[in-house]
Amino acid sequence: MSNNDAKSILHNYWSLSHFKIIVESTVIGFVTGILIVLFRLAIEKVLQFSLCLYSFLHIHPWLIPIWSVFLILFGLIIGFMVQKEPMIAGSGIPQVKGILIRRLEMSWWKVIIGKFFGAVVGILGGLSLGREGPSVQIGAAVGQGFGKLMKRSKLDERLFITCGASAGLAAAFNAPFAGLMFALEEIHKNFSPLIMVYALVASIVADFVSANFFGLRPVFRFKDLISLPLDKYFVLIILGIITGIFGVLFNKVLLATQKAYQKLIFIPANLRPIIAFLIAGLVGYSLPDVLGGGHDLISKVVTRNYSIRMLIILLMVKFLFTMISYGSSTPGGIFLPLLSIGALTGAIYGKSLTILSIIDKQYITNLIIFAMAGYFSAIVKAPVTGIILIVEMTGSFSHLLSVSIVCLVAYIISDILNSRPIYEQLLERILSRNVGVYKKQQDSKIVLESFVCVGSQIENKKIKEIKWTENTLVVAIRRGGREIIPRGNTEIWAGDCLVLLVNENKVAEVKKWLENMIEGCKM
Repeated sequence: MSNNDAKSILHNYWSLSHFKIIVESTVIGFVTGILIVLFRLAIEKVLQFSLCLYSFLHIHPWLIPIWSVFLILFGLIIGFMVQKEPMIAGSGIPQVKGILIRRLEMSWWKVIIGKFFGAVVGILGGLSLGREGPSVQIGAAVGQGFGKLMKRSKLDERLFITCGASAGLAAAFNAPFAGLMFALEEIHKNFSPLIMVYALVASIVADFVSANFFGLRPVFRFKDLISLPLDKYFVLIILGIITGIFGVLFNKVLLATQKAYQKLIFIPANLRPIIAFLIAGLVGYSLPDVLGGGHDLISKVVTRNYSIRMLIILLMVKFLFTMISYGSSTPGGIFLPLLSIGALTGAIYGKSLTILSIIDKQYITNLIIFAMAGYFSAIVKAPVTGIILIVEMTGSFSHLLSVSIVCLVAYIISDILNSRPIYEQLLERILSRNVGVYKKQQDSKIVLESFVCVGSQIENKKIKEIKWTENTLVVAIRRGGREIIPRGNTEIWAGDCLVLLVNENKVAEVKKWLENMIEGCKM
């Protein structure tokens, strides 16, 4: 790597002002917001149509065969779309993670079109899939498209992808801070202050666009929430244990369902989605409450006085239907389905406690909310995002302590049971199938950033004293608000952000080195 190469790349890296990138993040947030608003309106309309249709079929059962033909047609459409563009299958969040770590690539405009219409068809058929995964991937595709159209560097492109992903989740749930935290905690895996600012700008703009269509109100409007007394906090620990165990079960069954679909070798892959759509027809006719992502189901669990027996039936059907729906590779997420399963779990737990006279029934809604957050934390392994997401979605900021306890316990339980984040496992399955594999360029140079932990092996050492990996150059150190040009005698401090210039085909090797030397703190 010559000095001229380094200077050229660094010039491109530092040339853009922060203000310019903020403006560009605003554009990405605005475009993403518009697309997600249209997406939300579309899936709300088609789900409403689907529910009305099943009510109509109860009165006119002779139309069931005709609707079954349409369900088969929907399955064929999804199979064809996924076959043509595999990157639109499933949630989309694992794909975005894969792109950011340079293991996958996608055609941004194909993903926007395919994910949008594929998810709408899935909801029209009644599948138990959420809007958040497609929203995140559509936003990421908008960011990638912006970078490509503006002919920006790969580094800038990945920054824009993070901004778009953050904006997508923010617009999907009217939750800008949850969108920001999810993008940093789960997708980008980097808490760089600059990235945080740019992603926050995109999230706020997207949320502003969404609020102009859906109003300044949380996604779930729970009234008359009363804080749980401190002497009842022991029930939160038990709830955290329950949601932690159920979250591990959710991950295992979800992955097992995908394997089961792949074992149906006597059915061509592009025909397998038909199975999920036909099952959706049976479920919709017998128990329509579990159709779709689960937004209406969560509201009904809070407002209706379901018996424990009915709640258990809803829980079992929603759980299994979600597995079947997601395993079919139909575009759609698992956020809303898992939140609805968590809400049902919390309702069953709360009603059981009231029967035993442990708590008053006025606290059941609290437990429903807490269970949603705990379930999310156990499955996604992103507790901070789970806490912020539930707080923003419910509009209740007086239960942070309660929600945090449940999320922490659920996270610890899932960790004890050796459960890994669901999106990491899903990404590994995608990579094992060699779908959308990223084509690395041998001579391409990229910039990596990494923070030095307290107690790491290179803390308080001079740059010349460290044995760096081959083809790696330390080009800058960010310390507080300063940017330091490194020399051989420059000492590295804990908290420094190292900016490294590396060959693109050596990224995996360098990242592994970073984990051991920079991020691997001594305990």
